Amino acid sequence: MKINGDMAVLQAIEKLLFEADAANPGTVFDAAFIEKNTVGYDGLKTHLAEQSLEVLAAAAGIPVEQLREAAELITGRKKIIVCWAMGITQQKNGVDTIKEIVNLILLKGSLGKPGAGLCPVRGHSNVQGNRTMMIWEQPPAWFLDKLKEVFGFEPPREHGVDVVKCIKAIHEGKIKVFFAMGGNFLSATPDTGYTADAMRKLKLNVNVSTKLNRTHLVHGEEAIIFPTLARSDKDLVDGVEQFVSCENSMGVVQMSKGILKPVAKELRSENRIICEIAKMTLGTRTKVDWDKYANNYDAVRDLVERFIPGFDAYNKRVREPGGFYLPNGPRAGKFSSKEFGDKMPFSVSRVPEIRMATDDYRMATIRSHDQFNTTIYGMDDRYRGIHGERRIVFMNSSDIAAAGLQAGDKVDLFSYYEGVERIARLFVVVPYDIPPRCTATYYPETNVLVPIGSVADKSNTPTSKMVLIKIRKHVPVAAGQ
Repeated sequence: MKINGDMAVLQAIEKLLFEADAANPGTVFDAAFIEKNTVGYDGLKTHLAEQSLEVLAAAAGIPVEQLREAAELITGRKKIIVCWAMGITQQKNGVDTIKEIVNLILLKGSLGKPGAGLCPVRGHSNVQGNRTMMIWEQPPAWFLDKLKEVFGFEPPREHGVDVVKCIKAIHEGKIKVFFAMGGNFLSATPDTGYTADAMRKLKLNVNVSTKLNRTHLVHGEEAIIFPTLARSDKDLVDGVEQFVSCENSMGVVQMSKGILKPVAKELRSENRIICEIAKMTLGTRTKVDWDKYANNYDAVRDLVERFIPGFDAYNKRVREPGGFYLPNGPRAGKFSSKEFGDKMPFSVSRVPEIRMATDDYRMATIRSHDQFNTTIYGMDDRYRGIHGERRIVFMNSSDIAAAGLQAGDKVDLFSYYEGVERIARLFVVVPYDIPPRCTATYYPETNVLVPIGSVADKSNTPTSKMVLIKIRKHVPVAAGQ
């Protein structure tokens, strides 16, 4: 499948399912489920009837025969699970593509049933758990009201900024202080050069980190690093072993207790660092007993129980083997949407037209086997047979030949967006079974090519999985240039 061909694949399969249902009414779709729980069925049906299967197949980069095979596999089945991750979300039409996934699941009634449903793969626990804990730049009013009630202060009601807006605001001088809890912000974010320029404009950079990383090297006037315990470290407070909890991709909250001896006795947990900073900076202006929360993590969980739905008896349930499931509407047979109450809407979206120059390629950033986010554990990628190198570009063999290149050639990669040239130098050409005019490169090595202004509609997520690039033979750069 072509990069960004996902929506075309989904709509082609749905179109074929509609045709199969018309030929044998009641055998393909779950009509009772659709009638009871959805709205907009006729609109989707009309839209797909107007689409050309051949055009959709071309946009997807998949032969019509294979699309028919896929549709036939789905036709008689009710228990369907669709999983997706950043390959979907980090594209300009990522939100609409997810809505198309939902269309397919709704048509089949594959929601709220054992062995069926929607499964976004969120990655490590922080991604899923942070949002559940309202670590969000747009917290809802009910949560802010609860903060006011419990802690006796008026929280800011104005929404904050997401990652892309944050980088732009730093660049424009609107943000002067950057405080990061973990992570490797510079390497993880798009448009590395632009982001680095922004970070150098700050008055103060503060990083709470388990290990040194590239972000610590690029900073403004003053930089502070607070070393902290890792989740794998034993966390003793006055001789009492503490533990944290995390939420996995399936909505299960479970205990996480470190087993390793910390590398230094002076190391403090993230929780203690934040509590002590709050105590020192707020002084008598706060009524919060920060020592209580620094010394006893059960007290923090008691607070969570008061704030976040689904955490009843938190301290008891998190100690049970396997943890506990958070509330899940479909699993409980409850369906809802903001606009239609207890009905879920079908969506109508159009497959985007991607205009490419004759020397353009679609690029998606990927991760290797020996990698976790921006942390590179080794230079091998057993997934794809790569050993000892990461600065590579996977290309279709026909594209390599057409460009006058050979396997092993050294090339430079370029992206052009809104008149700005971005360059990633010295990559090695590797032939791979990838659709023509599509390429793949490792993250974060090619984040420099992802424009800060190229984001997904509605979510503002960087389009790291769909960047137009040009590939040229490597030209050594003279010292000082």
